[in-house]
Amino acid sequence: MMPAQVAAPDGVLLILALMLPSIGLLAIFVLGHSRPERIALPVLAANLAVALIVALQVGHSGQAATYRLGGWLPPLGITLRADGLSAALIAMAALILFVVAIYARGNFASKAGGSESRQPMVFWTLLLGLSTALNTVFLAQDLFSLFVALELLTFSAVPLVCLEGSRETLRAALRYLLFALAGSVLYLIGVALLYGAYGTLDIASLHQVTRADRATSIALGLMIAGLMAKAALFPLHLWLPPAHAGAPAPASAVLSALVVKAPFFLILRLWFDVAPQPQPVIAGTMLAALGAASILVCSVLALRQARLKLMVAYSTVAQVGYLFLVFPLVMGSEAAVPWASIGWTGGVLQLVSHAFAKASMFLAAGLIAEAMGHDRIDDLGGAAEAVPISIAAFALAGLSLMGLPPAGGFVAKVMLLTAAVVSANWWIAATILAGGLLAAGYVFRVIGRAFADPAGGAPPPKAVARSRELAVLSLAGVALLLGFLPLQPFAYLGIGQGGMP
Repeated sequence: MMPAQVAAPDGVLLILALMLPSIGLLAIFVLGHSRPERIALPVLAANLAVALIVALQVGHSGQAATYRLGGWLPPLGITLRADGLSAALIAMAALILFVVAIYARGNFASKAGGSESRQPMVFWTLLLGLSTALNTVFLAQDLFSLFVALELLTFSAVPLVCLEGSRETLRAALRYLLFALAGSVLYLIGVALLYGAYGTLDIASLHQVTRADRATSIALGLMIAGLMAKAALFPLHLWLPPAHAGAPAPASAVLSALVVKAPFFLILRLWFDVAPQPQPVIAGTMLAALGAASILVCSVLALRQARLKLMVAYSTVAQVGYLFLVFPLVMGSEAAVPWASIGWTGGVLQLVSHAFAKASMFLAAGLIAEAMGHDRIDDLGGAAEAVPISIAAFALAGLSLMGLPPAGGFVAKVMLLTAAVVSANWWIAATILAGGLLAAGYVFRVIGRAFADPAGGAPPPKAVARSRELAVLSLAGVALLLGFLPLQPFAYLGIGQGGMP
C-alpha cells in the first residue's frame, strides 16, 4: 500500500521549486542582460523560501508532499514527491546556492551602466540552471525525468568548470563531460531495460513489481555504475580534481557541495525504492569497499598536493567515499527498516554536513588565493593575518571533515562508526578512523602554514570584502551547528520512506 500523501494544493509548492529558477533563467535572457545578478539573487532567495516551506510542511504533516503533473496518474503521468530525505536536501541545496550567490557578487557582478558581459551572464544563468536541475533530481519520481534532470545538471556544471576559458580548464571540462556522458549512457541503457521488463518508469510502481531476475540486476548495475562515475567514486574520480580545482571558487563550491551529491541520492533511490529487497550483501559490500578505497587513497593524494584548491578537490573525493559505507551498515542493521537505523541517519548527515563544510572550504580557498595572489600551500605564510575570517571558516569546516566535535561531521561519523561496530563491520570502523586522521593531516597542514610568518619579499596581501568572508563563515557555522543534533536516528528522514507515512 502506498503511503498517505499530502493534498495537491500543498504539492503546488513542488511546482514552484522547479519553476522559480527556470523563470529566473528566462528572465535574465529577456530582461536582464546587463545586470543578471539582480534577477538571480531574488529568485534564489525565493527558491530558498519555497524549499524551507516544503521542508517544514513535510515535517509538520509527517507525510510526503506530492503533485501529479496535469492530474495524470503514473505510468502516463509524472509525479513530484518530497519525502523527508528529499525535502531536507532541497532545503540544503537552496541555502548553499543562495549563500554562494551572495559570495559570487564579488566575482561575477556586472558593472553598473555597463554593457552585457559574458562571464556574469553565463555564471548566473548556469547557477539558476543548477538550481532547477537539483530540485528536479530531488523531487521527480520518474526514471526518465531523472535522466533529463541529470543531463541538465551536467550541462549546467560543465561550462562552470571552463568559465575562465583557459586551455587547462577547457581540458578539465572536456574530461568531466566525457565521464558524465559515459555515465549517462549507462544510466539510460538501464532505464530502457527496466521499461522493457516492467512497462513503467515510475519509482513507486517499480517498487511494487520489480523482481530479482537477471534483467533487473543488469539494469540496476548499469545505472548505479553510471551514477558512480557522475559522483566521482574511486576509481571513477579522475575528472573531479582538475575540474573542481580549475573552476572559479563559487563554481567549485556548488560542484563539490551539491552536484556530486545528486547522483548519490539517485543511487539511494534505486537501491531502496526500485531494487527488489533485500539486496545481496555482496553488492553493498562492494560499494562500501570502493568507498573505503576512495577515503584512503584520495586522502593520501590530498596530503601530497601543493595547491590549496587541488587539495580540497581530492578531499571531496575522499569524503564522498563515506557516503558509500552506508549500504552494508544499513543492510546489517537491527532496525526494522533501513531508514530507522543509525547508519541511514549517519549517512544522510554526512552528506549534508560535508556539503556545507566543503562549500565553505572552496569559498575560503578562493578568498585566500585572492588575498595572497596564489594558492600554493607552502607559501601561505601570513594568510591568517590577511584573511582571518576565511582561515577561521576553513578551520571550522575542517573539523567536520576530520570528524571532531562539535561539528556535524563528528555526529555523522560517530553514527557510522557505531553502526559499523554494531554490525561487526570492523574494517569499515577502521577506515572511518583512518580517514579522520588523514583529514587532520591535510587540514592542519594548511592551518599551520597560514599562521606562519610571510616569506621575505612577498607582496602585501590584497584586501577582500568582509561580507564575502562572512558568507564563507556562515556555511562553516551551519556545518558546526549540525554537530548539536542528537546521536540517534532522525524520524524526519523516515517520512515517506517505504511503507511509512
